[in-house]
Amino acid sequence: MPKNESNTVWSSEQGDLRKQTQTSANLKSLPPQQQTIYLHRDSSGRGGKAVTLVKKLVLSEDDLKALAKKLKQECGTGGTVKDGIIEIQGEQREKIAGVLQKLGYKVKIAGG
Repeated sequence: MPKNESNTVWSSEQGDLRKQTQTSANLKSLPPQQQTIYLHRDSSGRGGKAVTLVKKLVLSEDDLKALAKKLKQECGTGGTVKDGIIEIQGEQREKIAGVLQKLGYKVKIAGG
């Protein structure tokens, strides 16, 4: 068979294993009482504008998005979820800490 006709490079009975690692990343959410969340302030790569990072969350993707939406509404600002970290625009650590504590999370404010 000529080289240009063969499209298969590698195969297995389970299919594409690279896709399975992405789907297995879906976690079950831990209850708020079992989690300690860290709040960081970051401005690197953002033109000097501050962003509050909410890290160390053990939540499913849907729960993470729902929590991000609630925090954005409480702060009255924008934000996003990237790589399991919630980013909220502005220096909002104190306000976010209060909201998360009301929800039952343990909160630690990191950085200065």
